[in-house]
Amino acid sequence: MGLLSIDELKKLVEQPKGLCVSIYMPTCRLGQETQQNPIRFKNLIRQAEELLVEQGLTQSEAGKFLQPAHELDEQDFWQHQNNGLAIFIAEGFFDYYRLPLDFNELAVVTDRFHLKPLLPLLTNDGLFYILSLSQDQIQLLECTRYDVKEIELEDVPKNMDEALMYDETAKEGQFRINTTRGGTNNSFQRSGSYHGQGSPDRDNIKTDLLQFFYSIDRGIHKYLRGKNAPLVLTGVEYLFPIYREANTYPHLVEEGITGNTKISTPEELQSEAWQIVEPIFSQAQQEAIAYYQESAAAQRASTDIKEAVPAAFYGRIEQLFVAVGVQQWGNFDPQNNTIELHPEPEIGDEDLLDSAAVQTILNGGTVYAVEPEKVPDRAPLAAVFRY
Repeated sequence: MGLLSIDELKKLVEQPKGLCVSIYMPTCRLGQETQQNPIRFKNLIRQAEELLVEQGLTQSEAGKFLQPAHELDEQDFWQHQNNGLAIFIAEGFFDYYRLPLDFNELAVVTDRFHLKPLLPLLTNDGLFYILSLSQDQIQLLECTRYDVKEIELEDVPKNMDEALMYDETAKEGQFRINTTRGGTNNSFQRSGSYHGQGSPDRDNIKTDLLQFFYSIDRGIHKYLRGKNAPLVLTGVEYLFPIYREANTYPHLVEEGITGNTKISTPEELQSEAWQIVEPIFSQAQQEAIAYYQESAAAQRASTDIKEAVPAAFYGRIEQLFVAVGVQQWGNFDPQNNTIELHPEPEIGDEDLLDSAAVQTILNGGTVYAVEPEKVPDRAPLAAVFRY
């Protein structure tokens, strides 16, 4: 699968209670190193079996419980991997994701799925969009620092002829625009001939392009509505200032990717665009840290797990930093509002850092899943409260 969605996260969160197995492993994609994949897999399955036995299952019952995962272990499966593999198994439920994350090897068995390793795909860790512009093709890509997928556009003109509703005879005509090197908004020179509906001698090609881009802006609005992710333009440089004139999306990035990008793959465009947007995300994270420090001074923030976990459950957390690769085992009882912490996992425990992060996302808060040293005050988590 590609980008993990909030709906898919909810599906994993809302599974019926019972034993839930979560397995994470790094995977090799090419060459002889792919032979390491089944070895890692078998070791993690063995760990999961041992954990199931500790939970009270017999060896035979544990093997049967994990049978859907065993059935994956075929040569063809291992030849089609991403950077990481996540597997989720419960009674009557089995799903797996090939993901662009380098997971640490981990097997967890509790009464809910362990989801924190997935959070970089769901948090402010690099969601951005690429809009490829040309007169005959429009493409919208949804990206993170790890992955890219094309969005199938509906109600969006596929080319300028369609946007301007030319008749069939108009498509026999052609026009082209010459620009000087480094062309700007004023560098248009028309050459060749143009035959279009109702305007055989039209001189102002920019008017047509602007009308086309107004249609594009309206069409992609439903895909970007409510988002604050950066949007990067790609295409021939002279189109950029015209599109900016039509654009109403407030997070359009000033810098774009120029040249004949139609010959570039989505992965190549994503890699180039990431170099543009990465400083934006770094700045946003620094601003979030400063906001946490201001909130802490106003006594509206905390690094206390016993305070943050209930707050996440009740939707009180506005912003949460949480350490990836760190677990805090225990359990939270929302009915009695009680929380217990344990140094090692016990039966019925969950990773409370995982729970706090997932509940914050589901309740509309912002989560930064970062390396432990990047959490403010070097704590396992740091929360800013809405109230």
